[in-house]
Amino acid sequence: MPTHLQIDDPGGFRRLQLISADQTNRLTRTCVLDIIEALRGFERAPKPLIITGNPRFFSAGADLSEIRALTGPSAIAFARMGQELMNAIAHFPEPVYAAIHGYCMGGGLDLALACHRRIASAHAVFGHRGAALGLVTGWGGTQRLPRLVGKGRALAMFVAAEKLHAANALAAGLIDDLAEDPLAEAARLIDALSNRPSPVASR
Repeated sequence: MPTHLQIDDPGGFRRLQLISADQTNRLTRTCVLDIIEALRGFERAPKPLIITGNPRFFSAGADLSEIRALTGPSAIAFARMGQELMNAIAHFPEPVYAAIHGYCMGGGLDLALACHRRIASAHAVFGHRGAALGLVTGWGGTQRLPRLVGKGRALAMFVAAEKLHAANALAAGLIDDLAEDPLAEAARLIDALSNRPSPVASR
C-alpha cells in the first residue's frame, strides 16, 4: 500500500484519501503515479469513488521542489503525467466525488476539477497560486475551470492568483454543494443514487 494514499472499501463506494507526513498532501510524481495505478485497479470492479484529504488540506498541489528541477522535456512529461491522472478521473466509469476540507490548491484544484462532483466544507479554500511563482498548470485546469466559473473568474484565479473561499466557490459554480461533513454527504448521495429505482422498473 502506498504511504501517501489510504484506500477503504466500505461496500457501496471506495474512498481514496490523500495523506502525507506534513499534512499538505502534495501531488508528487510518486503520488500521482500511484493514484493512476489505483484507478486502473478500480476499473476491474468499478464502484463510485470519493477522493478526500484531511481537515486542513485536500491537497496543496504539485511538489514545488520537483517543478523547480524540470527542464523542457521533463516538463512536458510532467504535464502529460498529470493529464493522464485527471483524464482517468474524468472518464472513470462510476461517479467520482471530491470531498474537500481546507486548502485545495494548484494541482489539488486540478484534481478536484476532474471529479464529477465537488462537495466542500465551509472553511475550504480554492486557488491556483502558480501565478505568484510564474507558473501555469499543465494538468487540465485551464480548460476545466473556465467551464465551471467562466473565463473572467478563471483568469483572475490563474493570472492574479485569486483565492475563492467556499461560499464564493459555491456561488461561482466551482463546487456543487457545501456540507459540514463532505465525505458523509458524498456517501449519502452515492447511497441515494444506488437506491433510486430504474426508469424501466418504475413504469
